[in-house]
Amino acid sequence: MQAAKLGIIGGTGLYEIEGLSSIETLDLTTPFGKPSDTITTGDLGQLRVAFLPRHGKGHHFSPGEIPALANICALKMIGVEQILAFNAVGSLKEEIHPGDIVIPDQFIDKTTQRRSSFFGQGLVAHISFADPVCKSLAEAVFNAAVKTGVNIHFGGTYIVMEGPAFSTRAESMLHRSWGAHVIGMTALPEAKLAREAGICYATIACVTDYDAWHESEEPVSVDMILRTLHQNTEVSKEIIRQVIPNLPSIEKCSCTSALSNAIVTDPKVIKKQRIEELKLITSKYLEI
Repeated sequence: MQAAKLGIIGGTGLYEIEGLSSIETLDLTTPFGKPSDTITTGDLGQLRVAFLPRHGKGHHFSPGEIPALANICALKMIGVEQILAFNAVGSLKEEIHPGDIVIPDQFIDKTTQRRSSFFGQGLVAHISFADPVCKSLAEAVFNAAVKTGVNIHFGGTYIVMEGPAFSTRAESMLHRSWGAHVIGMTALPEAKLAREAGICYATIACVTDYDAWHESEEPVSVDMILRTLHQNTEVSKEIIRQVIPNLPSIEKCSCTSALSNAIVTDPKVIKKQRIEELKLITSKYLEI
């Protein structure tokens, strides 16, 4: 198995990427179970990449059911150092239109039923998550997206809701009052887990609708989302092709050392099972 440095997590409408050579299909099992689907690795240009469909092929995982811990752990297992994550979102701003791309730099977590950390259960760690997106990776994605000609917005706040139902009109108006830019269901806990695992992470939020707040637009529906995503699939793939030659170096990126000084549990009291489960991401920080 060849190591893949770049991981691509496909959201609704992006279930595969073309143009890969030297393809391998990996059926992995992690200490946190199996990921959403098999992981496809291959060479795209000069880079080995790994592709994972977040909802599984055929879209059989609801947002709250996605095995996020297994997904991030599996990508870490095969050497992934940077993740590009594609998400379908609704717009909370008049000036952000369906068909636009947003590169968020902040999240508001409104999920309620998802495990959001590798830690706990006898091993406690508190990472810094003030800046939840890798700035240098997000900038590289933005520059790549500009080349596609798509209408793109750099920065903004992405509210992650539990779902699977869409917002009520009252909820949508509340979220607008917070100053948020887009709303979706899938960027968290994914981004938190990537940070814990020391992986750089950036989100490409594909705008499909105006959620439920817009008086002159229909409220969001699955049909509306799929129509817009179908139109934007090629844009998403072109962003991937454009960003690969211009990925930033991770050598000085703080994302890779997020666990430095974050683990507070005395190693002497950590159970061997937890050490074994988390050795992939904690081994250089724990002296047992």
